[in-house]
Amino acid sequence: MLLTIEKVMILRDIGIFANVPDRYLADIASLVEEEEVPAGQLILREGDLGGTMYVIASGRVRVLSGGRAITEIGEHDVFGELAVLDPEPRSASIEALVDTHLLKLSHAQVDDLMASNMEIVRGFVRMLCSRLRESTR
Repeated sequence: MLLTIEKVMILRDIGIFANVPDRYLADIASLVEEEEVPAGQLILREGDLGGTMYVIASGRVRVLSGGRAITEIGEHDVFGELAVLDPEPRSASIEALVDTHLLKLSHAQVDDLMASNMEIVRGFVRMLCSRLRESTR
């Protein structure tokens, strides 16, 4: 289990939460659930209904689409952020490459956070704009 201050430091490092004041990050940190995932375990399955966002506190995961490896992401990266905004079937599978420690936020939690803090809304909008730019390059 991570201390609240450790969670705040991780969240501050995530683009979505980069401009959120520390007092709000502490509130977010108190909401996140932690999950330990052993190497080789599937975390998300492509096509399953999503509604949770994950932050990699430590470890590394592989993103798979159609059974094919797309990319790898690691410490302080995020996945599932689109599903937490709009719960739809997952667009990719995620597999732990090494033992991985995750922080999780649900759709309902993110909805409540966005309703109370405009910086979180802006963070999600910036993330979506960045993803759109990358996909059109």
